[in-house]
Amino acid sequence: MTELELDIIDLQLLDALQQDAAISNQALAERVHVSPPTCLRRTKRLRELGLIEAQVALLSSDALARLQGFGLTALVEVSLERQGAEALDAFEALVVASDHVQQCWRVSPGPDFVLVVYAHDMPAYLALAQRLFTSQANVRNVKAYFATKRSKFVTRIPIQKGPHLTHVQ
Repeated sequence: MTELELDIIDLQLLDALQQDAAISNQALAERVHVSPPTCLRRTKRLRELGLIEAQVALLSSDALARLQGFGLTALVEVSLERQGAEALDAFEALVVASDHVQQCWRVSPGPDFVLVVYAHDMPAYLALAQRLFTSQANVRNVKAYFATKRSKFVTRIPIQKGPHLTHVQ
């Protein structure tokens, strides 16, 4: 793997973009103290290197729930009967294909997966659980926790801007 060099400007760009990806190139350039063409070139390079995966709009699940009348978030632990690579990959492929699964994490120790699931209401969750968990012969145990309040939700990864972080492999 080739070694990537990141300087303080690259790190500032990454930090600023993960806080507001809709910021204009002009404003971003001003924030990190470079010219707009330099800012655009550096941002393009960071995307090409895979350090920026996507730019999305984060929706308010609470506001949407008020508009739609419902909204249910569940954190679900799933343990499989068999944990071979093929069985783990098959279950993972099943759940990541569902639009209702917002996050899928393989974890250890404990359950094999932790999922964050969003459903319109409890009947919709039960139908999803039937399709993803109950009907799968390899699912041994499912434990669901239903969110009553979201106290914090961020997508920002803390960026260390000190001199010790200049190379990424």
